[in-house]
Amino acid sequence: MRADLAALAALLILGGTAFAAPRACPPDPGTPALVLPHLAAALRARLPVKIVALGSSSTEGVMASDADDTYPAELQEMLREALPGRSVRVINRGIGGQDARREMARMHRDAIAMRPQLVIWQVGANAALHRGDPVAFRRLVTAGVRRLHLRGIDVVLMDNQRSPKLVAAGDDALFDGTLAAIARATGAGLFSRDRLMRGWAREGRPEMGFIASDWLHHNDLGYRCVARALGGAILAGARR
Repeated sequence: MRADLAALAALLILGGTAFAAPRACPPDPGTPALVLPHLAAALRARLPVKIVALGSSSTEGVMASDADDTYPAELQEMLREALPGRSVRVINRGIGGQDARREMARMHRDAIAMRPQLVIWQVGANAALHRGDPVAFRRLVTAGVRRLHLRGIDVVLMDNQRSPKLVAAGDDALFDGTLAAIARATGAGLFSRDRLMRGWAREGRPEMGFIASDWLHHNDLGYRCVARALGGAILAGARR
C-alpha cells in the first residue's frame, strides 16, 4: 500500500506532468461486457431507456467543472450518440459523503420509484475512507441489489477510483473485493474503476492524470473516460 501511495504521490511532485496527459481517453484495456437482460429487452422493444446512477460524491460529480462533466452526464451523452433516435436518460442520484446505509434508505425514492431498467450503484469509497464494517457493508449492499432485482431492475456495482487518499486509507482493496464478491453472489454486474485505471497505467497513462487536485475524486477527464468505458460495457452487454 505504501509503495502504491508513493508512486501516485510522485506523479504530483514531478512538476505536474501527470496533469499534462492528453485529453483523449486511453483505449479501454478490456472492460468486460455486462449482463443486462432488462435493459436489453427495453432496447429490443424500442422503449425509452432510463438509467439511475446511485451513489456518493463520485456520482454527484465532486471536482467536476460543472454538471455536464459528471460521469452520469457523460454516460448519457455517449449512449445517445450510440443510440440515435432513441430516448436515453441517465438520472444522477449521487449525494456526496453518503455510505451504503444512507443510500439504502433512499433507494426506493431515488431509484426504484424512477422505474429504470438499470441502476448503477457506486458505493464503497466512504466505507474505505472511514473504516466501515465490511460485514455490515456486504449485508447492506447485498440486500440492496436483491431489492432492485426483485423489482425487475438490472444492477451494476461500481467500485472505487484509484486515488492517493483511497490508497492511503488502507481498506480500499478490501471493499473493492467485497463488491466483487457481492456481484458474484447476486448476479449483479461489476464495473471496476480500479481495474480500469490499472489498465490505463499499464498503457502509459498514470492514474493521477484522471484524478483531481484534491487527491480523491476524478477530474473532468477521469469522469469522461470512466463514462466512456462504462458505456461501452453497457452497450456490449445489452446488445448480446
